[in-house]
Amino acid sequence: MIRKAVLPVAGFGTRMLPVTKVIPKELLPLLNRPVIEYVVDEVIASGLDSLIFVISYGKEAILDYFDIDLGLKKFLKDRNKEALLKLVEEVEEKIKYLSSIRQKIPQGLGHAVLMSERLVGDEPFAVILGDDLVDSDIPCLRQMNERYLELSSKTREHSIIALEEVPLEDVSKYGIIDGERLSDDLILIKKVVEKPSIEEAPSNLSIIGRYIFDPIIFKYLKEIPKISGEYQLTDAIQKMIEDGYPVYGYLFQGKRLDTGNPKGFFEATLHYALKDPALREVLRSFCANL
Repeated sequence: MIRKAVLPVAGFGTRMLPVTKVIPKELLPLLNRPVIEYVVDEVIASGLDSLIFVISYGKEAILDYFDIDLGLKKFLKDRNKEALLKLVEEVEEKIKYLSSIRQKIPQGLGHAVLMSERLVGDEPFAVILGDDLVDSDIPCLRQMNERYLELSSKTREHSIIALEEVPLEDVSKYGIIDGERLSDDLILIKKVVEKPSIEEAPSNLSIIGRYIFDPIIFKYLKEIPKISGEYQLTDAIQKMIEDGYPVYGYLFQGKRLDTGNPKGFFEATLHYALKDPALREVLRSFCANL
């Protein structure tokens, strides 16, 4: 079973400036909870209990959010605010094993994942991006984990990546794959291209922020070149494929929400507001009065 999840949260969040100058984008409130809590809930609901945060300067508040605040708990208890105390304790008790490592200089997603090597050790692990949410009946990572375990009976040292079909005009925003379709939801990836033009894109199947890697990925993360100041995770994945390590793409069931940009964040807010009966009525009433 996959036990550990790496959450790279060291980025500047430039697409959400100026608010992210002082607030980590992962802590921006989506209704009454920060974005990162939705991601953590998915990880825990998928059966993983060890979370490794790759942070940078100014991102310690993410760890503080899930840590125990004795002063706040005493304040709420002394004033008999039991409902609020329960909310705080639910957050503090979410993560069984929490650890972090600092990425001192931003050098891309590939470098951030490599930073976690010593904490991950020699076992398969998940990588979850903090601004990609997936709303689904079965958590996306659990879907992937089940597929990963099925494939483990056939091949060793394999990895699996979540895929989503995107409009052709958007392929330049994502890592795009080419591969052999094995079933309705599974593809054996042959090639990964980072942010291709429409003319160069081998398909419209994009990689989203959900991965399960064999630890062999660390070997390739140490070998890839730095391009424009960053180490690209997709470059390591491509080298791994070329050396014969199977990498599968999984077309998950659910709705992906990109909270890393203002438009996507607004869409995610509306999506989750409509799932809440009370907020849904507020939204309907507001729209009716426009």
